[in-house]
Amino acid sequence: MSPKILWLGIVVCFAVGASAQDPIKVEPKHYKLDFENDKVQVVSVHYGPHEKSALHEHPGGVVVSLTEGHLRFTDENGKTRESYAKPGEVRWYAPFKHRVENLSDTTYDAVYIGIKSKANTADSGRNDSDVAALDENTKKILTDLGLQSPPR
Repeated sequence: MSPKILWLGIVVCFAVGASAQDPIKVEPKHYKLDFENDKVQVVSVHYGPHEKSALHEHPGGVVVSLTEGHLRFTDENGKTRESYAKPGEVRWYAPFKHRVENLSDTTYDAVYIGIKSKANTADSGRNDSDVAALDENTKKILTDLGLQSPPR
């Protein structure tokens, strides 16, 4: 095999691996960008019955479930976790790389509000003060969106 072909293969694999994490690019069937700025990314999530995703990641953020759902998350190491969602339910998810499978016979719809910051990615070395600051930011965003009562 010629060295040029080998290097081309390496470059292609690297490019595919680097872009394979963004759910909007890798999974446009399941994820649609609704809004983005330097602070947040708002993504519509839609999974048909029994649909599965490829490996992807989101920044840590809040998921607002629009419909009922029964989902299985599989992280990059193969560890699985099932989750049941109810319409209107709001949950915080730390950043992590994962695959999703809709275990339901019905569609699942949600909105994902990813909080952008250097400390809020799956590969970051977060500490407890970073997490506390993100939680306070998340509470403020939820309050501003009318999804949580203001702090007293």
